[in-house]
Amino acid sequence: MSGAQSTAADLDVDLRQLFASLARNWLRIVVVALIVTGLALVVAWLATPYYKGATRLLIETRESVFTRPDAGADTNRPILDEEGVTSQVEVISSTDILKQVAQKLDLARLPEFDEAADMSVAGRLMVIAGLKSDPNEVPADERVLKKMQEKLNVYRVDKSRVIVIEFSSQDPKLAAEIPNAIADTYIAVQGNAKLESNSAATDWLAPEIADLSKRVKDAEAKVAAFRAQSDLLMGQNNSVLATQQLSELSSELSRVRASRASAEATADSVRKALASGGSLDSLPEVLSSNLIQRLRERQVQLQNQIADLSTTLLDSHPRIRSLRSQLADLDNQIRREAEKVLAGLRTEAQTAQARENQLVADLNTLKAESARAGEEQVELNALEREANAQRQLLESYMTRYREASSREDRNYLPVDARIFSRAVTPAEPYFPKILPIVSAAFVASLLLMAIGTLLAELFSGRAMRPAARPLRPEPVAEVSMPAVQEQVVPEPIAPVTPEPEAVEAAVAVMSARPPAVLENDEEEAPPDLDNHDPHDGSYEEPEVVATAAPLHSVLGEIDIAMAAEKLIAGGAARAIVVSPEGDEAAATAVLVAREVADAGLRVLLLDLTASGAASRPMLDSALLPGITNLLASESQFSDVIHPDHYSDCHVIPVGTADPARAMRAADRLPIIMQSLTTAYDLVVVECGPTDGQGIRRLVGEGTEVFVSVLEPDDTVAEAAVKLIENGYPDLTLVTPDGRPTPGTPVPGRSAA
Repeated sequence: MSGAQSTAADLDVDLRQLFASLARNWLRIVVVALIVTGLALVVAWLATPYYKGATRLLIETRESVFTRPDAGADTNRPILDEEGVTSQVEVISSTDILKQVAQKLDLARLPEFDEAADMSVAGRLMVIAGLKSDPNEVPADERVLKKMQEKLNVYRVDKSRVIVIEFSSQDPKLAAEIPNAIADTYIAVQGNAKLESNSAATDWLAPEIADLSKRVKDAEAKVAAFRAQSDLLMGQNNSVLATQQLSELSSELSRVRASRASAEATADSVRKALASGGSLDSLPEVLSSNLIQRLRERQVQLQNQIADLSTTLLDSHPRIRSLRSQLADLDNQIRREAEKVLAGLRTEAQTAQARENQLVADLNTLKAESARAGEEQVELNALEREANAQRQLLESYMTRYREASSREDRNYLPVDARIFSRAVTPAEPYFPKILPIVSAAFVASLLLMAIGTLLAELFSGRAMRPAARPLRPEPVAEVSMPAVQEQVVPEPIAPVTPEPEAVEAAVAVMSARPPAVLENDEEEAPPDLDNHDPHDGSYEEPEVVATAAPLHSVLGEIDIAMAAEKLIAGGAARAIVVSPEGDEAAATAVLVAREVADAGLRVLLLDLTASGAASRPMLDSALLPGITNLLASESQFSDVIHPDHYSDCHVIPVGTADPARAMRAADRLPIIMQSLTTAYDLVVVECGPTDGQGIRRLVGEGTEVFVSVLEPDDTVAEAAVKLIENGYPDLTLVTPDGRPTPGTPVPGRSAA
């Protein structure tokens, strides 16, 4: 895989050289285009011309408002919907209609429709040789029908009920005659279909009408017989006589009851007036008596005479006494007459009571009769409904039968379609169009020749140029290694995190030392180093280890092997490497990643430096997709992970995307780190000269923070102090002192 990536990355397309090939080969391109255009012109000129004619039909109701049967509210609906019009398209292109047109125009005699009619000698030889099927094996009707279907095109105009019949032919007259003949045949077929439907309707209605007439007669006879048998005589308002009598008797009973109540009330008032001795003048019944009226008039006269005589005579006078005696007799007579009126009222009330009793008895009798008549009326109504239904159906059938018979006799069956545009003989062929064909051939040949020239130039390699890439390290010849010095240490030195106070003291010591001492760390130990032992007195003699050069610790830094041992022993999932000294210190992350990968763990190095200093020594090219492409959503994980050519470690380089665009998606770094730690045992991140805020998104569970140290100077110490102050007190200083250059192959391995 690395070899393929290297090959693809080492070459680029030289667009200038590529398109310059078109200018170099323009003559060949133009000549070929002209030759192809000439051939197209000859072919178009010699091609058989074809003419096309079109006939248009409109699907609409041809029935007149005066002849339309059962004209009602739904007569203005469209005769056919979209599916119905599409169905008519299939009817027009049916084989029956095409066969009728072929027979009418005798198309079987034309070689255009039947190749067996005038087969050439070459065609006969091909049939004999078996290179072509013999058309005589297929019936002539089928051959003609197949040719007609190939040349026929029937379609419906969108959002309308217009059907277009198009036909193409070598003969312009046939191009117009055949679609017109198809349209005429379709109209005739539709008319015959309506005639057959009308005849079938009359044939079916005739026996149905005869049968219905008999059933209507029987139903009406049943109604009459049941009415006579049940004595259901009909009165006014089409009601049964018993029901009508019951209604009248109820009205009479109400009137009698009202009369009786009135008589009883009047008699009671007269009786009370007589019993109390009160005046009878207020009773209307008493005042209505003529005799009482005359007696009242006589009484008034006597009172007037008494009043006149009282002015001249005394009360004991015989005349006055006589008049008073007459007046008393008149009062008695009036009371006796009132008693007679009372007796008459009582008699009237008794008579009304007797009439009421009689009416109640008659009413009960009529109720029973009316209930019986109601039950029989239900049965009678059922018989009448049956008779009415049969009668209405008979009348409907008779109306339709008369309409169908009249249309059949007069042969008036309008088809629901009409031809509104007939095909005319075309003057110009629709094929071939010489100018469009020649133009298209010229443009297409130019385009194809240009594409062919570009592909030939591209595949020849002349349009390729070497890609700009960093220089690969020269292979180093294997040489014999010097003898390894042995030192004894009873226990492995545990990585110790420097305390802030120790770091500050080391900085003070570093500033007090002369430069010559710093440059000769390999020869002598720094002064006062024992006073600032980072192990707090736990330092012991080292065990026997093989090192290429001795390590002299100034700030408590450890070497690559100890850093790898710390990561493996602690089971760390992430290793964050900060390089305050710049790109040169990025070698620490590369060496740590390779050391852990050589131990058999799955390791990934993520390069977050601006210049790609950590990933360049591990890959062939700096133009491979990397973390910026992943953040910018231009690549996937499988596209940005590359193998290290000198170890089993995997690498994600900086990438080729726009860094500003990638940093806008920096919030995705925690998700990317979580995904990588899930897939790998250890993820080593080279962050370059950053601070605690810069590594905040990269820190997670099981994270170790390292500070790369090349030269123990103030820059490293200040960076370590800032990291500790920003919340990373457990950082570890690591130096690649004495290790080979990251780009140098390990003995026993081969670079891709």
